[in-house]
Amino acid sequence: MTTQVIKIHPRPETFKQNTEAALADKPLRKSLRTAMDMLMTKRKLVLSDEEELQMLRTLCEHVRQHALSKLPDLLVQLEDNLTRLGVRVHWAETVEEAQQIIYGIMETHKAKLMVKGKSMVSEEIELNHHLESKGMRAVESDLGEFIVQMAGEKPTHIVMPAIHKTKEQVSQLFHDNLGTELTDDVDKLTGFARQALRDIYRTADVGLSGVNFAVAETGTLCLVENEGNGRLSTTVPPVHIAITGIEKVVAKLTDVVPLYSQLPRTAIGQNITTYFNMITGPRRCEELDGPQEMHLVLLDNGRTQAYGEEQMRRTLQCIRCGACMNHCPVYTRVGGAAYGTTYPGPIGEIISPHLMGLEKTRDLPTACTMCGACVEVCPVKIPITEQMQRLRQEAQRSPAEQVAYPIKGQGASYSTGESMAWRVFSGSFGKIKAYRTLGWAATTFRALTPPWQLGWTKNHAPMRPAAKTLHQMMKEKNKRK
Repeated sequence: MTTQVIKIHPRPETFKQNTEAALADKPLRKSLRTAMDMLMTKRKLVLSDEEELQMLRTLCEHVRQHALSKLPDLLVQLEDNLTRLGVRVHWAETVEEAQQIIYGIMETHKAKLMVKGKSMVSEEIELNHHLESKGMRAVESDLGEFIVQMAGEKPTHIVMPAIHKTKEQVSQLFHDNLGTELTDDVDKLTGFARQALRDIYRTADVGLSGVNFAVAETGTLCLVENEGNGRLSTTVPPVHIAITGIEKVVAKLTDVVPLYSQLPRTAIGQNITTYFNMITGPRRCEELDGPQEMHLVLLDNGRTQAYGEEQMRRTLQCIRCGACMNHCPVYTRVGGAAYGTTYPGPIGEIISPHLMGLEKTRDLPTACTMCGACVEVCPVKIPITEQMQRLRQEAQRSPAEQVAYPIKGQGASYSTGESMAWRVFSGSFGKIKAYRTLGWAATTFRALTPPWQLGWTKNHAPMRPAAKTLHQMMKEKNKRK
């Protein structure tokens, strides 16, 4: 089996160009439309009781808000309990620190091969590429991640990484890399991947996983999955490394119940996942399987910036279900690759600026129609559109302006000329005489309106003032009475 370097990795700085390419990709558009329609239909079927759904959403919102309100204390409690259970806890403030911690663990064990369960945080820190640069190899075991890694691409959805791929494309990919027969039988394709991964599980020196929920009360790490690869990745290799963002902590084991009840139903329209793993440390003396050594890496990478301000803190409530993507009119047309970030779609638009800074992500919060579909389906009631508006404001705010909780990259879209133009506009339209004079001039000289109006006319007809102002029309109407 061969793995390839990343061939397709759009950047968030080129989001507008990325979307143009995505919109021109007809197979991609077709795959996305089919998949999104299917996911929305399945979600609606399993969440048909509206009263129950809203009660559950409110409960999940309270669980997440309670955990975030006590986050510093819960993180300390989690570390204490994990340490008591024999887990070594590492704190990483930046991507580079997380990379170095994991590399250091592998180097200590002279490890060369890592098998990975699904972990979006490992994508966030670009772990595969870092280990490859050090002469080590990391192999994805989640089927979707396995496919996109083999294709040299990035995941385009946080729950279904290869949702943009057709079965014909996957068949050709396996044929080219694994030497398997060409087939459109999905079960056969799954079997090919399973066969290729068996030896990886057996020979891997280290297994890595993500964490869906980390329970401070008991030191339990919960993994939600359907394929069994998470269980194999965390129990077969002699060393298990779990990595997660600091926001994934919940206070008590009972808090997991409503969150887990929501997660599979909201994400993929499934009442319960095939596997729900609860990990409480490395193998004990009386146990027959499990890792001999276990580590947990807790990553910040900008999360404390979001945590510091009450409004932005709600971004951290996310349980990574992907429902906002499935219902977003922008994501469902351009897909995840166009965003150029680990987390695409609505949730990516509000969390990526904290992780990467507004300099790189300033266009993402503008990729929103403000329809509110994401807010309606969010299982933890994150006010995503409000967060979008706030980030737009921060991108336009003067870099020199002092604020209590500055966001990295504040003023990334700030323009002195544009700021002055808005001041003139505000001053003029705030005075009756100036407003009416400008209105008269606009209607009188409407024929002189330029046909090209910056980016507007690229996709729209030119804006032209009306032939008469509202005041003129009202005067004429009153005269006729």
